[in-house]
Amino acid sequence: MFSENELKRLVEQVLVEMTTKQGASATDMSTTKETCEVDLNGMIPDITEVDIKTTLLVEDPTDREGYLKMKKHTPARIGIGRTGARYKTETMLRFRADHASAQDSVFTDVNEDILKEMNLITLQTNCSSKDEFITRPDLGRQLSKEELAKLSSFKKKPQVQIYVSDGLSSKAIEANVKDILPALIQGLEGYGITVGTPFFVKLGRVGAMDVISEEIGADVTCVLIGERPGLVTAESMSAYIAYKGTVGMPESRRTVVSNIHKGGTPSVEAGAYIADIIKLMLEKKASGLDLKL
Repeated sequence: MFSENELKRLVEQVLVEMTTKQGASATDMSTTKETCEVDLNGMIPDITEVDIKTTLLVEDPTDREGYLKMKKHTPARIGIGRTGARYKTETMLRFRADHASAQDSVFTDVNEDILKEMNLITLQTNCSSKDEFITRPDLGRQLSKEELAKLSSFKKKPQVQIYVSDGLSSKAIEANVKDILPALIQGLEGYGITVGTPFFVKLGRVGAMDVISEEIGADVTCVLIGERPGLVTAESMSAYIAYKGTVGMPESRRTVVSNIHKGGTPSVEAGAYIADIIKLMLEKKASGLDLKL
């Protein structure tokens, strides 16, 4: 049997423990509320907006500053840490989000409003859909007579013909075309080079530039096309340039400027650089491996 004093001490101890647990629960709930905070529309923050170059998920690293210095110079997924043998939840969610963004870039069309704003009329290759574009690359290099007829009112035999194509990344066009196209045209006109009317080719592969080159008769043809997206970026554009391009010519006759995006070569800078390359092509009458840069 407990004495009266022992019973009082026991009750006091239980009350203290209960009060402590309630305080801890309130703290946990407060922390959870802050972590899971959503906006008024019920949306959680976009995980892809987190800069992985400044985020270190390794617990208790030996050299934190060294790790962050290394991450600053690469978009690679280093310093992500693990929970046992597994990736952390944040790492897996970011991986899936980046993968989804890459898929969206391939399977969505370029925003029509951007094309209208840039005054780019649209031609479409012989591909009838995105699925056919992915499975039949050959059709992405071909244009029908009806589509080529849209070019009849364009300037014939300009020194340079520039056009834009979605390729494998619609996001690359949306992110870069407003800056790179004016910069490129301005650079060429600054050198006194005549430029044909730019336009847009939907569901286009790089090889479509050869058909267009023969149809327009330009000395140099340049296509600004979306690159295949990856987990680092879905906004990367490339410029493929050829002197006197012809159907069936070897790929070695093309000059390529790649990785045009905000994390690579900025679009405005790329436009000026491409203008310099095209000027050299016209002077040397060569492109690809035949052109010594």
